[in-house]
Amino acid sequence: MPLVIYSLLRIALVAAALGVLYLVGLRGWLLPVVAVVVALAVSYLTLGRPRDAATRWMADRAERRAAQRAATPKVDADAAHEDAQVDEKLRTD
Repeated sequence: MPLVIYSLLRIALVAAALGVLYLVGLRGWLLPVVAVVVALAVSYLTLGRPRDAATRWMADRAERRAAQRAATPKVDADAAHEDAQVDEKLRTD
């Protein structure tokens, strides 16, 4: 959820920069380029806490996924059953 909040704040900053720069008189292809650069700088300066929360959330999620992958058996039940059948056949031959 912190990632969604941070993303929405970044989008809001881009929209605000677009609006302000449009009102100032900037037009054409340069308007979105300058708006994104301005929003990047403002978000870097003002959104430190939401950025840190989003980073912690992503790191925790990556750790949970890694732990889940480690807990999941590597061999599924079908492959184990087939291996057991092959082993049994080799023992009887």
